[in-house]
Amino acid sequence: MKATQPRDGARYSRRGFIKTVGVGAAGAAGVAAGLGLPKELAADFVGATSSNGTGNNFGRMFPTLPPFFNKLSPSGATTQLNNALLDIGKPGGLLDAADQLSAGPVRLITDPTVNGNNPPTNPDNPTHTAGTHFMGQFMDHDITFDTGSTLGQPTNPFTATNSRTPSFDLDSVYGQGPIATPQFYQSTDPAKLRIESGGIFEDLARASDDTAIIPDPRNDENLIIAGLHCAFILFHNHAVDYARSVEGLTDLNATFAEAKRLTLWHYQWMILNEFLPLFIGPAMVSDILTNGRKFYQPQLGQAVMPVEFQGACYRFGHSMVRPSYRANLKGDNGNPFFGLIFDPSIGNVSYPTVTDPADLRGGFRAPRRFIGWQTFFNFGDGNVKPNKLIDSRISTPLFSLPLGAIANHQPPTALPQRTLLRQVTWSMPSGQAIAHVMDVDTLTPFDLHELRAYGMGLEKSTPLWYYALKEAALVPDTDIGKSTGGFHLGPVGGRIVGEVIIGLLQSDPNSWVHQQPTWTPTLQNPGSGFRMVDFLTFAGVDPATRHAQNSTYA
Repeated sequence: MKATQPRDGARYSRRGFIKTVGVGAAGAAGVAAGLGLPKELAADFVGATSSNGTGNNFGRMFPTLPPFFNKLSPSGATTQLNNALLDIGKPGGLLDAADQLSAGPVRLITDPTVNGNNPPTNPDNPTHTAGTHFMGQFMDHDITFDTGSTLGQPTNPFTATNSRTPSFDLDSVYGQGPIATPQFYQSTDPAKLRIESGGIFEDLARASDDTAIIPDPRNDENLIIAGLHCAFILFHNHAVDYARSVEGLTDLNATFAEAKRLTLWHYQWMILNEFLPLFIGPAMVSDILTNGRKFYQPQLGQAVMPVEFQGACYRFGHSMVRPSYRANLKGDNGNPFFGLIFDPSIGNVSYPTVTDPADLRGGFRAPRRFIGWQTFFNFGDGNVKPNKLIDSRISTPLFSLPLGAIANHQPPTALPQRTLLRQVTWSMPSGQAIAHVMDVDTLTPFDLHELRAYGMGLEKSTPLWYYALKEAALVPDTDIGKSTGGFHLGPVGGRIVGEVIIGLLQSDPNSWVHQQPTWTPTLQNPGSGFRMVDFLTFAGVDPATRHAQNSTYA
């Protein structure tokens, strides 16, 4: 079956966003304390036992809404549905941006005509730098990790284990601390995390087969997120030095605890003040902070990860990924190191057969495999590059992931196929149903008419992830002065992402948002507004520090 998709346009006002400031009757009927209504009013979705779950499991924001597939023809989680979702998400399918990978990683950055069709169908997002996606991915790995469900098979989220704590506590970096998980810490100074050299600059600690020795293996999926994990390690280690030299701490446990607090609070500050406005728009952030959360209301210390966030709306970042990146400016024998994020032509390779692949997959150590952060965040030197727009076009390399970039190392290898099947796994509500509860403008069947070809009614009852991407592309981002969409999430996707991220911060008894709401960052230019470039500078991985350390390669 072949369906065609029109270019995402812009025909919506932001009336829908404004209406979410006050929840209408439909919204009030679908929301209660915690993640939803009391158990006795739980909805007719597969396997529902509770609306709240526990912190170790997943939950729902909209427990009274039925699965999107209940309104399809045929109804239910059928083989026909799974086949349709696999077709939508396949290489060369509706979502494939058709990047010309044969043009090579350099032209894919410099020549828009090879980013999909001409005119380009995979355009850049000038409001996001290239590192925005990877920070979002890093945040995701900090708060959610589903290791037990099966793609395309309905699973009760309230009994499915979330292997990460639903709080921004960096358990993906710290593990369970230096006593319970000493393998992640320096043996000579257990207050500090392990870090090694990749030959020129820093690298994750690795075993003899190049496997990263970190709490969450997903933080070695690609070179950029591995580099970001290194930056967090170095930030913490420098915070240890700060706690000792400036604050005068000498006790090992107290020093570690203070360095961890400093790291977490600066990280949480960036989430709320820098990255969340990029993800959902500053107006939505302001509305949630001013008027409160309406659909996600965990009690203090009792946050649960809702599947509408984990399995759908927060996966908007897939659309932001570029097909290729410049990893650094001089690491390749004094030349820039360019690579596809994943190169399908390389296939599934591992150490020692391959030690330094041409693409930017993780799991390998070589001198050139480090990140020059001036490509990914704006240090003011003119070297920064942008993300891709948030829309229903996914960069072509993500349709052929190496198995090493998949948590369970099992196919399908097309990331969009995996995400679409996850809508069935969690019996996800449709985007239209959630828009109705929120009392915001709903995408019409015409907006989604490319889905009519499947003859099931997907254009009327659309998987939430697909809906959120289309909504982002179609609703103009007038709050940041844009007449078109794609720069941040729309009313449905933005509110789900915004309420969950803000809710996790506000319900965390250890966050600065709860403990000291007037706190401002104290490290690296205190009082001047702390951003990712400041974080990287304090960590010592900024361009100036790298140049001072080794000017030949930085």
